[in-house]
Amino acid sequence: MNYILKDENAVYYECGFSCDNELFLKLGDGAFFLTDSRYFDEAKEYIRDTQVVLMDRRDPFKVARELIRKSHIKSLTYNPLEWSVDDFEKLSSKLSINLKKSINFSQKKRIIKSKIELDILREASLLGARAFESFAAFVAKNGMGLNEKRLFNKAENIFKDHGELELSFAPIVALDENAAKPHALPTDKILKDDMLLLLDAGVKYKRYCSDRTRVAEANSSMRFTKDARFKDKKKQKIYDIVLKAQEASIKKARAGVSASEIDKAGRDIIENAGYGKYFIHSTGHGVGLDIHELPIIGARSKDVIEENMVFTIEPGIYLPGEFGVRIEDTVIAKVDGVEVIG
Repeated sequence: MNYILKDENAVYYECGFSCDNELFLKLGDGAFFLTDSRYFDEAKEYIRDTQVVLMDRRDPFKVARELIRKSHIKSLTYNPLEWSVDDFEKLSSKLSINLKKSINFSQKKRIIKSKIELDILREASLLGARAFESFAAFVAKNGMGLNEKRLFNKAENIFKDHGELELSFAPIVALDENAAKPHALPTDKILKDDMLLLLDAGVKYKRYCSDRTRVAEANSSMRFTKDARFKDKKKQKIYDIVLKAQEASIKKARAGVSASEIDKAGRDIIENAGYGKYFIHSTGHGVGLDIHELPIIGARSKDVIEENMVFTIEPGIYLPGEFGVRIEDTVIAKVDGVEVIG
């Protein structure tokens, strides 16, 4: 297949380097990385099995068009999600080949992880888990009286490990009723003893992401463990239902099972407990170079799990105005089950 890429993670997967101004072309047996003079020397140092080509500063697509014409290919595949209308017109207006649209074809290529990728993802998850422990220790000792915004800033610093790591995404730090919003933004709400605290966060290691969510009762001895205990009986009830749902989905997950079956296993637990309408998102998503990759673990997903796919399992119940609970782990699919790494 001949194709063109603009997305940084997609390009990195192909050649081991990417930057914020690039094009990657796979034309027959040849591969080309196009960039400007700011990144040219660095690209030549790091890139593998790919020719580095300098872009024309006045027309960044000129060289790409020339390479495409010289290759004499008849068609070129692209991901429409990577392109603005203006950039696509600049590329295509002077070409007479068939441009074939294929959404997320790069993610489909990398949906099954290699041994090297799996080892990197395990290390990313380990580093993320350690950051969860560090944040819990901070909250237990110094967190009371801080608002969500301050807690969010502290979480960012802890997960970045003083600049040693990048974040998979901006952490979600949510208290009580704010935790009922799956992607809650930090507010001025102040942390007090016995509040429910939800933390959803992850780090990047060698560009690969970790992703985990835990819920705990805030106090001087709090930790982010899956056997969380709450003084409030309703919080404990909801937590136990979500944990049971997650365990059911984890038990169902393995190579050969459809993603929708994994979703159903946990969703049935929540629905049978009377809280089905409060589980308002899919059960999970793939994780890799992107924090949201394939497969999709949802009720309408057509994906079938294969060995060494990596994805999250994260059911939740969200009670507006009260609180929300989500428990999330990242797993690696195996023939006889999954390996929980996150």
